[in-house]
Amino acid sequence: MNMTKDIEKAKDHFGVLLKEQLDRIEIMKKENAWIDYSSLKPMIIGVCWGDGIGKVISKHAQRVLEYMLKDEKKNGLVEVRDISGLTIENRVKTKKAIPDDVLSELKKCHVILKGPTTTPQAGDKWPNIESANVAMRRELDLFANVRPVKIPQEGIDWCFFRENTEGAYVLGSRGVDVTEDLSIDFKVITEQGAERIIRMAFEYAKKNGKKKVTVVTKANVVKTTDGRFSRVSKRIAEEYKKYGIERDEWYIDIMTAKLIDPARRKDFGVMVLPNLYGDILTDEAAQLQGGVGTAGSANIGKKWAMFEAIHGSAPRMVDEGRDIYADPASMIRAAAMLLRHVGFSERADKLDMALEICGQFEKKLVMTGRDTGATGEEITAYLLEWIDNPKLETKWKGYVGK
Repeated sequence: MNMTKDIEKAKDHFGVLLKEQLDRIEIMKKENAWIDYSSLKPMIIGVCWGDGIGKVISKHAQRVLEYMLKDEKKNGLVEVRDISGLTIENRVKTKKAIPDDVLSELKKCHVILKGPTTTPQAGDKWPNIESANVAMRRELDLFANVRPVKIPQEGIDWCFFRENTEGAYVLGSRGVDVTEDLSIDFKVITEQGAERIIRMAFEYAKKNGKKKVTVVTKANVVKTTDGRFSRVSKRIAEEYKKYGIERDEWYIDIMTAKLIDPARRKDFGVMVLPNLYGDILTDEAAQLQGGVGTAGSANIGKKWAMFEAIHGSAPRMVDEGRDIYADPASMIRAAAMLLRHVGFSERADKLDMALEICGQFEKKLVMTGRDTGATGEEITAYLLEWIDNPKLETKWKGYVGK
C-alpha cells in the first residue's frame, strides 16, 4: 500500500526536524554572555527598509533615529548603515527568506531597525517563501519578542514577552502533506527556550517594580508543549518569590477576552507566552492603543537585537498609491525601543512622550491612510517639533496626570 510509503517518508522528514532541534538545544546550552553596547566603538545600527510601505515608513523612522543620535554620529560613536535587498522581489529571485548577502550584512550590525516585509501566502502571486521575520529571528537567535503597550489615560501599562524562536512558527513552513488527505504541522517547545524567555519576563518585573508575571498557555488541551512551558514557568517563579513577584496563568482563549474587559485588564502588567499566542494577543493589545500601526516591537537575543513595526507591508496601499499616507508611528516607536535597549533611555522616554502627545492626546494631525489625513512626512515633522519643545515633559504630564 502507498500508505506505508507515505508514513515512512513523513517519518524521515520528521527525523530531520528532530535532529535540527536537538542540535539547537546543544547550542542554547552553550550560550554566551549578553553584548555590552557601551563598549562598542562604533555601535553599528543597520536600517533594513523591507518592502511595501516599509520602504516609506522606515525612511521616516530613520530620520527620527538619526536626529536623536546626531551627536554620537558626528563623534563616530554610532554608525547607521542602509541595508537593501530584503524585498519580496529579491527574496523570490534568490529563493531565500533572507538572501545570503543581506544576512551577511545584517550580521555585521549590532542592532537593526527593520521595516515590514511581505510574507507570501497560499493563493497569492508569490511562491512559498518563509517569512523573513521568522528566518531573521532564527538566524540571529532573537529569542525574545518584547512588545510594550501603554494607554496612560486608562491606566494600562503592559509588557508582553513573546517567545520568538519556537512554538508553532519555527517550523511553520516545514510541515508535511502525508497524503492527499492529511497535513501535519509541528510545534516546538524546549526546556532551554522556555526558560530564557520566562526568566527574561521575571527579570523585567524585578527591575521595574512589577509584582506579577502572567503566563499564557493552553496547557489544559495542548498538554505536551504548552505543558512544558507552564511547568518551566512554575519552576522559575519559585526563584522570584523572594522579590515579592507572583505568578498566575491564563489560557489564551479567556485571556483574549479579559484583555478587553475594563474591569480586569488593569490587573495585568507583565505577560509571557509562546509564539503564536503572543502574536495574537499583542495585536489585540495594540488595537486598544490605537491600532497595530501604533505599536513597535523588539526582537532581542544575546548578540543581536532587531526592532520593527508589528504590522505587515500593506502592498494594497502601495498598489493604490497611498503609501505616503502610511502611519510611521509603529516604526518610530520601534526606534524608541532601540534607543532604550542600547542605553539611551532618556531619549527613548522623550520620543515616547512625543509619540503619545501627537498620536493620543493633541492630535493636531490625524492619519487616515488616505488623502483625507496627514502624510507620514508631515506626521514625522510634527513629532520632531515636539521633541525639540522644552515644554514636552510638562505637557505630557498634564495629559496623563503624573
